[in-house]
Amino acid sequence: MKRNKIALAGIGLLAVGALALAGCSSKSGGSPTPSAGGNSKAIIKVSGSEPEHPLIPTNTNETGGGNIVDSVFAGLAYYDAKGKLVDDMADSIKVDDPTDLTVKLKQGNTFSNGEKVTADSFIKAWQYGALFSNKQQNQSWFEDIEGYSDTADSPLTGLKKVDDNTFKIKLSKPVAGDFAQRLGYSAYYPLPEAAFKDIKAFGEAPIGNGPYKLANDKAWQHSVQIDLVKNDSYKGGRAPKNGGVTFIFYATADAAYADLQANKVDVIDQIPGTALQTFQSDLGDRAVNQPAAIFQSFSIPGNLEHFTGDEGKLRRQALSMAIDRAAITKTVFNGTRTPASDFTSPVISGWSDSLTGAGVLKFDAKKAKDLWAQADKISPWSGKFELAYNSNAPHQVWVDAVANQLKNNLGIDAAGKPYVDFASLRKDVNGRTIKTAFRTGWQADYPAQYNFLAPLYATKAASNDTDYSNADFDKLVAQGASESDASKATADYKKAQEILLKDLPAIPLWYSNVDGGFAKGVSNVQFGWNSVPLYYNITKG
Repeated sequence: MKRNKIALAGIGLLAVGALALAGCSSKSGGSPTPSAGGNSKAIIKVSGSEPEHPLIPTNTNETGGGNIVDSVFAGLAYYDAKGKLVDDMADSIKVDDPTDLTVKLKQGNTFSNGEKVTADSFIKAWQYGALFSNKQQNQSWFEDIEGYSDTADSPLTGLKKVDDNTFKIKLSKPVAGDFAQRLGYSAYYPLPEAAFKDIKAFGEAPIGNGPYKLANDKAWQHSVQIDLVKNDSYKGGRAPKNGGVTFIFYATADAAYADLQANKVDVIDQIPGTALQTFQSDLGDRAVNQPAAIFQSFSIPGNLEHFTGDEGKLRRQALSMAIDRAAITKTVFNGTRTPASDFTSPVISGWSDSLTGAGVLKFDAKKAKDLWAQADKISPWSGKFELAYNSNAPHQVWVDAVANQLKNNLGIDAAGKPYVDFASLRKDVNGRTIKTAFRTGWQADYPAQYNFLAPLYATKAASNDTDYSNADFDKLVAQGASESDASKATADYKKAQEILLKDLPAIPLWYSNVDGGFAKGVSNVQFGWNSVPLYYNITKG
């Protein structure tokens, strides 16, 4: 979203505002390929939200600003609708060995002010983003480059300019195969020299090299909208088929949906909860409901009583098999979730619904009760099983549904444990003071299995909320990240997930979809792997 995740590469829990992008089933509105017609000068109006920060790529990690930044800038590569990495400013991205890459740029690309896009455009932008004193939201995206420090100002010594169109990247650990896949993410966009003269002013009216540019210096009307127009100097694969995009900053999803029904906005990427029951029948072929890279789960602290050692493994398996995911996704979410079969997402290359050990994710009340009884022989169960969630977002219904199933199928006292807000929940999780299970999830930053596995389950990883540690898992994930052969990496990640299915540091629940819609007279609407519309393809008129 890329960036609907709270604290992008750090927290790994989805707030409900983030989940507002989610939906389910497999229907996709709009045409996957452009149809004839449409006014190439038409301005497309889409739903958006006020950016949290000025529009600097290294400091933008939420959806409101992210969708705009992705439209105004172009990186070495971009992700197509299915998540495939496609060269953009790069002529080639070569993995030389597990710690080294060489990037060659296409010649002739410029920023919208005419300045050439060169190796320095990337190197200087990355150095700025990684510098500790600049306090950029996306600083951690540079942590694998040699020289990085998150405690003091330290230049990225791993970036070396060869010539105006070539530079090398040296990493501090062998993850070059995966690092190459990250390079479509916005933290790695280039910046023109104008940015470094007055970065604050630049963030209010950025000069980019992407498919769109700001209509003028006053294009960003805070809390109202931002007007983008086609950037004729862009030569990449995202060339607009329209004249521009206006992002309207809606305060609520209900307001955006009302405007869609009145044809006052062309595309929205969020259906309000009040319309989930009816939006597909209301909009017909203009409704969008398709898989996205969003995974939902709940986690249990690794040191919680009754959940350590062999007893803990049995109880985790029992809990997982006591949950009827199909029933909950159908009745609670009205078909806007899909039961999980792994720890990633169906839109990610390498996803599998046939992992060895995945039977633990299938509903089997009899088997669940038997596993619970086996655990009781090790240490009799006592107390109440609670699942923590933030009550300022609509989680209570599904949490209550899960708790009721655990109560009925295991014969235990189970209930939700509400926190007043997300920050309060995270305070206890981060402080390791939480004494209950708690809701977790992940939305991919880039389309690779490593992004779903290493940040959440690798030993001492930033988003490893349960302090899970398994040396064999760590080895397999690291090995996969170093592979330049995608099939070999997939095999490593598959084995790593099979370890997770045995240990269940998190209990997978379901995948979320993107739900949205478009107005009458609008064509070629396609939502990408990350739940964001491909704005450059949309036509109308």
